Amino acid sequence: MSPSLTNWLRRRIRYGYEEWQKNGLAGAREGAVTTWRAVFHELNEQYIRRIGNPGHSIYEREWDVLVVLDACRVDLLREVADEYEFLGEIETFYSIASKSSTWMERNFDGEYADETASTAYVTGNPFSRMFSGSEFAYFDEVWRYAWDDDLHTIPARPLTDSAIDVWRNESVDRMIVHYMQPHVPFVTEPDLGSYKGPEDFGDGFNDLWDQAGYTLSADRVWDAYRDNLRYALDDVELLLENLDANRVVISADHANAFGEFGFWGHPSHMLLPSIRRVPWSVTTGVDDGEYEPTLDRSEGIDDDDTVTDRLRDLGYV
Repeated sequence: MSPSLTNWLRRRIRYGYEEWQKNGLAGAREGAVTTWRAVFHELNEQYIRRIGNPGHSIYEREWDVLVVLDACRVDLLREVADEYEFLGEIETFYSIASKSSTWMERNFDGEYADETASTAYVTGNPFSRMFSGSEFAYFDEVWRYAWDDDLHTIPARPLTDSAIDVWRNESVDRMIVHYMQPHVPFVTEPDLGSYKGPEDFGDGFNDLWDQAGYTLSADRVWDAYRDNLRYALDDVELLLENLDANRVVISADHANAFGEFGFWGHPSHMLLPSIRRVPWSVTTGVDDGEYEPTLDRSEGIDDDDTVTDRLRDLGYV
């Protein structure tokens, strides 16, 4: 073990001891959990630096339309698969990242620039602010004009409407539709995890993963997580009935840890299979022409403070 890593571990252990002295058993638990997560995270970082990133780009697979369900686990999708005819066999795919921003950077920059240039990206994830839009054949940041301040996220329907419109009317080879669900906040149970005051509401969803299995029942969190997935899949069903595409893939940018190795959520730069392993389900789309999307792209936002607020709503800030 290198001297720098040894010193780092000593600092983390000292932190846990100090927490125990200040706050008793609760502090000891907090210190132990924080130290363990920090150690595991550091080991992940060292592995990636020395061995490389084991994940795969979405462009290494074949698809016409890629539906991204943000933070969807394989077992979560399999649990509801019988409820949706369009979900057949659910295979697995090892994602290139454990956080949306890194997933975007690794898929859309550099090596896959040519593929990106022929792709439409319809997204509800505010990390798309990293891009100018010129990288894509078509770029629609739906979160800029269709955010729901009451839900503290973007509903699924504006994404669906935009994607239908783009696929019908734009000349693109591929399209990615990036839904924010089942990522927190949970549309079906919006207050889950938000136990602080309104001024700290965005932090509540980070706390949700800290509370899961402790002050929050893991079963309750799982049920809300699953219902949030159903909410998104109901719109995916509408999407598939209103676009012609031979190969539509249902997948995710990353998943969520649910207590594995003491982790919850999806910390950045993590190699945990529970976070990196995502679903990969192939289906088709047939446009019956019966649905006409409702769109108003005129009310977009550009100021950094509002963008930061929306990332905070999602627990990223």
